Amino acid sequence: MTIRLYDTSARQIRDFSPLHEGCVSIYLCGATVQAAPHIGHIRSGLNFDIMRRWFDYRGYDVTFVRNVTDIDDKIIKKSAEQGRPWWSIGYENERAFNSGYDALGCLPPTYEPRATGHITEMVEMMRGLIERGHAYEADGSVYFDVRSWPGYLELSNQDIDDLRQPDEGVAGKRDPRDFAMWKAVKPGEPAWETPFGRGRPGWHLECSAMAHKYLGREFDIHGGGIDLIFPHHENEIAQAKAFGDAFARYWVHNGWVTMSGEKMSKSLGNSVLVSEMVKQWRPIVLRYYLGTPHYRSMIEYSEEALREAESAFARIEGFVQRVVEKAGGVVEPAAEVPPAFADAMDDDLGVPQALAIVHTTVRQGNSALAADDKEAAVARLAEVRAMLGVLGLDPLDPHWAGGESDRGEDLHGVVDTLVRMVLDQREAARGRKDWGTADAIRDQLNQSGLVIEDGPTGPRWTLGPR
Repeated sequence: MTIRLYDTSARQIRDFSPLHEGCVSIYLCGATVQAAPHIGHIRSGLNFDIMRRWFDYRGYDVTFVRNVTDIDDKIIKKSAEQGRPWWSIGYENERAFNSGYDALGCLPPTYEPRATGHITEMVEMMRGLIERGHAYEADGSVYFDVRSWPGYLELSNQDIDDLRQPDEGVAGKRDPRDFAMWKAVKPGEPAWETPFGRGRPGWHLECSAMAHKYLGREFDIHGGGIDLIFPHHENEIAQAKAFGDAFARYWVHNGWVTMSGEKMSKSLGNSVLVSEMVKQWRPIVLRYYLGTPHYRSMIEYSEEALREAESAFARIEGFVQRVVEKAGGVVEPAAEVPPAFADAMDDDLGVPQALAIVHTTVRQGNSALAADDKEAAVARLAEVRAMLGVLGLDPLDPHWAGGESDRGEDLHGVVDTLVRMVLDQREAARGRKDWGTADAIRDQLNQSGLVIEDGPTGPRWTLGPR
């Protein structure tokens, strides 16, 4: 068994060889909390949640760090626009991100450090880089000298002489391409005391310092969206390696959620907030929609695609419910997933291929149900539950089975009572062989969005696809 991952730095799929046998350390660039999350933000967390679950299934002891960038230019700008403290905006949106992660079934990280809690580590890194000649002070700011590091831009495969030269007018910079590690204080902005003067950290420095703090000088996997390859991850590498760290052994990047071909973004006005989406769609359906395409692919957002995801998951969920009903109780997941599923997941987390095995197993289980082969149906359900558990999509998992709000549970009970009353009327009509009335009741329920199935223990209802 060998897990293989696409390594951006190598530009190829590589066998995964852990730094420490039986352990895997992952650092994921998490939320910048200037606003509530849209589904593009959450996709990254979800993709790496699936990675983390697969490593766990394969027996690794996983340390998963997902940071929170709680101070940056965008947060400060929002603070000025809204007349609110920067920390209030950051904390509110941090909670919104965590609510989104939780709603879509992401496991909590091992550590979730905030940037502002690690100023000491940032100062230590800047001191070391200045001493080594890779950074310099200028007017209360600290800049990284990009030409001092020969490996700069190797991740993004660019030539420094072709690089666009930003900030031409910034006083004190030796080269326009040098990036800020520490920004001198400006009137009205938050600031911290350092040996270089009052100011605040640059975005890139934050992650280098926090990865060093929680995972040490070398760790296994650094992840994030493809938009972070340059400049963020490129600058992280330069800082960390110039400081003396070996840093990440593998670089893994997920694709975007797009709308009309454009990256989903607040600034473009084309974002779809997670908080709104979970009001319109069941969270488990959203997870299916965002988590089942390959992590390196782009997802083009559309209502039609979500409806297709809902229908596909409904077929899986319906099978699960029918077997549980036939078995007369919950069927535990199998100890191991089918070999074909494991092969797909081992090959660069091939979720689409793995999901095909899930649907094939569901079809086999449905055939067993049709043949009244209870033993085979139960065996297929055990396999399906094992596979869905790895993907975080098992509808019988307590997160989903008990994930409704109290109010939602109350409402489900009310609906169930009302539907049962109508089904009793249908059963009475069937009992007196009034097939026309029985069919009319079923059709009316179907038009209301309910699917009625007649089973050995009587009729049952489920919510149908939208």
